[in-house]
Amino acid sequence: MIKKIFVLSALTTVLIASAQATHKVEPKETAYGIAKKYGLSLAELYQLNPQIKEGAIGIGDMLKVSKSGSQNTSAATKPATTTTASNKTGAIILQPKQTIYGITKQYHISEADLRKLNPNLDNHMKIGDEVVLPLDNIKKYADGAATSQTSTVTTTTTSSSAGEADDLYTIKEKDNYYKISRQFNITQKQLFALNPGLEEKGLKAGDHIRIKGDLSNSTIVVAETKPVTKVETTTASNNTVATTTETTTSTTSTDDYITYTVKSGDTVFGITNKFNVDLNELLALNPDLVNGLRAGMLLKIKKLDPMYSKKNGDNLNVVLMLPFGFDANDSKYRSMALDFLTGAKLAVERNVAKGMNLDIKVIDAGNENTFKNSISQINQDNTDLIIGPFFKTSVIEVLEFVKNKKIPVVAPFANSEDLYNYSNLIIVETNHDAYVERMIKEVGQVYSNQKIYIVADDTKANANAIKTGLEKNLKKPEIIIVNSANDIQLDQNMMTGQSAPIISILANDEDNVGAAYANRLIALSKDVDGNKAFSMFYNSAFEKKSDDLSKSSLVYLMDKKINTEGAFETEVLSDYKKKYCKTPGRYAVVGFDVVNDMLSRENKKGEIFKQINKSQTQLATKFEFTRIKPNGAYVNTGYRVVRLVP
Repeated sequence: MIKKIFVLSALTTVLIASAQATHKVEPKETAYGIAKKYGLSLAELYQLNPQIKEGAIGIGDMLKVSKSGSQNTSAATKPATTTTASNKTGAIILQPKQTIYGITKQYHISEADLRKLNPNLDNHMKIGDEVVLPLDNIKKYADGAATSQTSTVTTTTTSSSAGEADDLYTIKEKDNYYKISRQFNITQKQLFALNPGLEEKGLKAGDHIRIKGDLSNSTIVVAETKPVTKVETTTASNNTVATTTETTTSTTSTDDYITYTVKSGDTVFGITNKFNVDLNELLALNPDLVNGLRAGMLLKIKKLDPMYSKKNGDNLNVVLMLPFGFDANDSKYRSMALDFLTGAKLAVERNVAKGMNLDIKVIDAGNENTFKNSISQINQDNTDLIIGPFFKTSVIEVLEFVKNKKIPVVAPFANSEDLYNYSNLIIVETNHDAYVERMIKEVGQVYSNQKIYIVADDTKANANAIKTGLEKNLKKPEIIIVNSANDIQLDQNMMTGQSAPIISILANDEDNVGAAYANRLIALSKDVDGNKAFSMFYNSAFEKKSDDLSKSSLVYLMDKKINTEGAFETEVLSDYKKKYCKTPGRYAVVGFDVVNDMLSRENKKGEIFKQINKSQTQLATKFEFTRIKPNGAYVNTGYRVVRLVP
């Protein structure tokens, strides 16, 4: 589609000026976001709507969004043709502490007009960069800053490719970020980069979003990471090196506010968009912003939800909701629940021995048919912490049941994006997206034009995500997704005809597939040296055959690993064996780790969230919680990288 720019007739201008466009405020919208949408400055929006200047906008409010006598119209009704004048422009040289907000104020130009003259403004706000402005404004309002004069073309032609429609997707009911990213083989961070503001705005049925496009000039908003700390411990075989990877975001919290550490390249606009806050609110909390944005600045973003503290007595009242299924006569998950309970009981006993006053209530979570009866057994006035239930739908029901009390709820196994908005939720399981990103990083570090095989599961979601990431980061890699480890074949050297090493990645968590993958790696290593192998998931065969697999330099990820030589781990394992006459199974380990970690974060007032940011390792699990969204759920980001060294 070609968009032609020409001067409209006086009659058309009068007709447009006579129309007063309005906007109905939707949930999560801010005055700043609305002003930007309609090409207005905040001052202009307030001038049109004096009733909101002193107060916050409310959902359903009708706001005027076009200036009388101007050509500002809503995005939905804006004509395809617009008016431009033949103006001379100049450019200022950015000085230290200058910001977009400061430039608009100094040079008396709206942010919308500034961005029209500088389409890539957010990427060109470094000291020494040029910012284009109307020459008359520069001459009139410059205060001696370096400027350079330039001329501009008086008419503009904008074109879009014929395939642009193919880059768009119409959001459907029940769509979520995970589903869309998997459907179009992109990561969620790429989805947010293609659609700035989507993460804060959310998905609305009927809206159009981009699912393809050039990301080379996009800024992908990712969680900030501090330099990786690696703690390496060697097992008895001297081959397996367990590396704990610790990550934290640059967003932290105090008792009252979410705070954000400004990094190089940040802009005020980007920060307000990322955290969905009004510019005036940000300035009110951070008066120094008028002097410019600087890397390393600590900004207050918004007030936190009040932290939970217990209300009654000295005891901490804890509810465990486990799917025994006795009331429902459903034993499907009973073994898992009983195993979890053995570990949980050991954790409780250890904390009581340290002087903690606990009142533990175990509730049979049953199944879908009996869950409403189970949930009614929770006394909201005398419960300080809920651990469980296991499954997402049940977790949501509990969260809704206690939403007025904001009782902390711990989800041992459920991890889904539709849980991230609950501020009183603690999610223990890490998201597979973190594993996908780590695989991409690990392969990128060793890649040297080898053929890459990815063993997928039935959905191919993880495999496609890894493939997409590698294709983005590597130069024309040859990547083959296979369904079976037996389909992995050595490459052939075109010059010598001899076998050449390959890279392989396991993206399937089924036990039998992992075992077959281990056997295939061992067979291939007998034919050629130099193969590189990776796995998103742990498999018991990796430990049993570690010596043979080390020849392929296997690197695998796991969220749970016991250091059997550690003093704490040795003590816990010994206590468990004395109590139950056996070593703990998988779910017993989870039960101990989750309960012990949560109880260790509680203080006498039951303020678990005051210590939620503390990094801790229990028997097998690394716990490092961070909020994915402001005032949202705490999600565990800890995991281990295990390397088998030849």
